[in-house]
Amino acid sequence: MSEYKHPEVLVSTDWVAHNLNSPNLRLVEVDVDTTAYDQGHIPGAVGWNWQTQLQDNIRRDLIDKSTLEKLLAASGISNDTTILLYGDNNNWFAAYAFWQLKYYGHKDVRLINGGRKKWLEEKRPVTKDPVSVAPATYRVSGLNESLRAYKEDVLAVVEGRKPGQLVDVRSVDEFTGKIIAPPGMSETAQRPGHIPKAANIPWAQAANEDGTFKSLEDLQRLYQPKGITGSDEVIAYCRIGERSSHTWFVLKYLLGYNNVRNYDGSWTEWGNLIGAPIVNETRAATAEHAAAAR
Repeated sequence: MSEYKHPEVLVSTDWVAHNLNSPNLRLVEVDVDTTAYDQGHIPGAVGWNWQTQLQDNIRRDLIDKSTLEKLLAASGISNDTTILLYGDNNNWFAAYAFWQLKYYGHKDVRLINGGRKKWLEEKRPVTKDPVSVAPATYRVSGLNESLRAYKEDVLAVVEGRKPGQLVDVRSVDEFTGKIIAPPGMSETAQRPGHIPKAANIPWAQAANEDGTFKSLEDLQRLYQPKGITGSDEVIAYCRIGERSSHTWFVLKYLLGYNNVRNYDGSWTEWGNLIGAPIVNETRAATAEHAAAAR
């Protein structure tokens, strides 16, 4: 992992196994499947439910400062705690929690490379026992808005008012407009397609079969030919901002791009905005085919 631009944000499963009892570490599991934690987790890890604990349950937004402070304090996390995040599905929501913690200014957050999948495949110990932690005190010092993009930032890039690169990390079918959202997903938009000027690089292509991140060389070959070079600001988006946080992590910390933002409004916001420009390749191809048939 030393090849990455910021290897300090990743730890191996072996490192974790040898440091489970370190006093200033707190392991946190954040899964796509919110029942996975109860089926067995790394000893000492607390579990966060991304649906109910990391998102505001009334308005569509991140939890606010005071709610985050209460969550971290209840998890035994203080401002100087090293947080080790992991989860299922190639650390999908673990990366989302990482982005959220960095947005709120936590200093030392790391991902366990390979996440839950690699830990289980290596037959390392898990437990179903509830974790008892001593409550701590946590105070958010400030927000790092340079990590978060809003619809106005995206529109400025689309309209050419500022330089930037957009990367859509959804599936090809979502990008082209064949489908609006993956099957079974409740958060959706009115219109299918993608934001103009965006390159489509599905988030999971950055991971190996065992859930670990691909090598620096492989990541460079994945993003740079699609124009995602980091020469200008890069904004990543998906459907609700979770998959794009995984790509945000890759671009900012593994490839070392200086200015990378996660647009967590993503397609559920953009695809519902009145007057927002979109590209729908599926409908365009259908119209072209129909015109050719006449």
